[in-house]
Amino acid sequence: MQPQPLLTPYEMKLADARAIAAGIPSPDLMRSAGACVAGAASRMISPGGRILVLAGPGQNGGDGFVAARLLAGEGHRVTVALLGARDRLTGDAALMAAEWDGPLVEPEQTAFDEADLIVDALFGAGLTRDLDGAAHRLVSRANAANRPILAVDLPSGIDGETGAVRGIAIRATRTVTFVTRKPGHLLMPGRAHCGPVEVGAIGIGAEIVESLRPKTVVNQKALWFPVFPKPSLASHKYDRGHALVLSGGATKTGAARMVARGALRMGAGLVTVACPPEALAVNAAHLTAIMLRGYDGPEGFHRILDDKRFNALVLGPALGVHAATRALVSVAVQARRRLVLDADALTSFEGIASELHQAFRSAPTVLTPHDGEFARLFEGLPDMLEAPSKLEKARRAAAYLGAVVLLKGPDTVVAAPDGRAAINENGSPYLATAGSGDTLCGFIAGLLAQGMPAFDAACAGTWLHAEAAASFGPGLIAEDLPEELPKVLRTLLA
Repeated sequence: MQPQPLLTPYEMKLADARAIAAGIPSPDLMRSAGACVAGAASRMISPGGRILVLAGPGQNGGDGFVAARLLAGEGHRVTVALLGARDRLTGDAALMAAEWDGPLVEPEQTAFDEADLIVDALFGAGLTRDLDGAAHRLVSRANAANRPILAVDLPSGIDGETGAVRGIAIRATRTVTFVTRKPGHLLMPGRAHCGPVEVGAIGIGAEIVESLRPKTVVNQKALWFPVFPKPSLASHKYDRGHALVLSGGATKTGAARMVARGALRMGAGLVTVACPPEALAVNAAHLTAIMLRGYDGPEGFHRILDDKRFNALVLGPALGVHAATRALVSVAVQARRRLVLDADALTSFEGIASELHQAFRSAPTVLTPHDGEFARLFEGLPDMLEAPSKLEKARRAAAYLGAVVLLKGPDTVVAAPDGRAAINENGSPYLATAGSGDTLCGFIAGLLAQGMPAFDAACAGTWLHAEAAASFGPGLIAEDLPEELPKVLRTLLA
């Protein structure tokens, strides 16, 4: 099974063009799309139901006219409300409108309260402007009607590339799209407007999609499982790597222990917490299978790293925001070990991200900021902060730093310096709890220690983190995540 690609609206246009060049008539593509819409609508309504199709002035409206004709042929009572004049439709949309001989009304005459189902065929994934005027009013009335809505391609008003709301957007009950999903289906807030998304086949084969070499995919097992570390009877703990986690001072030790526990549960053969001398007693009182080392400042950290068996490092959680943390990061980078940076290790570079430009090219590195940490790190770099989407922010940051960037949230994006990116779709609301990001660092470090490539480790760690949260469910606290992980791994490896 291959990972699911996510085509941008521009790539989807190219796919259409290549399919047409290969011999598929463009009207056939639209008829196939309309048939997918009709099929989805039929599953949402009882026989003979009342359906209102909102048709836009472009190709999305053409899909709506096809669906209207097919649904009427099945015995449903269908009305089409057309945004714009029928005689101004062009191309395939005009052809499909000409095949519709049922009721056609203007938007202002639309009786939403008489519909059992609304089909939103106003604007698709290619929308590039904010909705205003009659389109804005029509979307507002549709949302206020309290009727189920089936969106065609993407809820009208959602940008297919960024997931942004362009002025106003349909809140769909379900969405049917074509060939592949688009980034806007997974990126927030677009994802929240889509409902469940069904992908319809319209005759554009996988070979055409593959020819476009899409660089964005859905983060799922098929993406990273081929390189996921598998247990072997012949292996021993030293084969599975040794992760080293830096701890803060005596009153800031818990985050590092959660990181360490996550790395150990993920399969790292050995895990050590290194802390300042004043924190040794506190950490020793809590650690069992996890080992403990003391260090005093960057020089002490450097001496620990003389032991080359430490092959994966985690810096950041509760280390403190100051120059000393920056110095520790410098030591870690110069040691050329697999590295995870989070929290204070990022915020300590607030406004001076230029010091990290291409700093991580020499060893696999994963940075795991949330939106606030990202904004602080790249303060003063408008190219990063003003990128049009979360996806593009992560991509630009990864290329700038020479590291994998995992930009956290309900729509976590993982981007590699070479432009590859994955969007997570199994995020759990139960992860909104203190310390969950620390356990994510541990999960990734545990995979890095076992030799998994950085991009794949970040994607797998993100997916498993969310799966563990969903498995545990209500009442989750961060300490539960490493303990829930074995159940998730057992299912994964079965």
